[in-house]
Amino acid sequence: MNALQQEIAQLIIDTLNLEDVAVDDIPPDQPLFGEGLGLDSVDALELALALQKRYDIRIASDSKDARQHFTTVASLAAFVQAQQDACKS
Repeated sequence: MNALQQEIAQLIIDTLNLEDVAVDDIPPDQPLFGEGLGLDSVDALELALALQKRYDIRIASDSKDARQHFTTVASLAAFVQAQQDACKS
């Protein structure tokens, strides 16, 4: 797991108050919803707000593409990195 993935895993834990979960308990390719970590739509909203605040990015809530970015820690990290790279150019 790279540094950004670790940061995002910690952000998930902190934002959603997952007391019995450690960063190492969330593999980068584990699904965040359903049978994976078990997050729900309310968790997704809280997480989206936390990501926007922490990384100063925009996540379009009406975008169908946004849903695919929230599938795993790895996909979230790739999305955040792409957003940050886009802001730099």
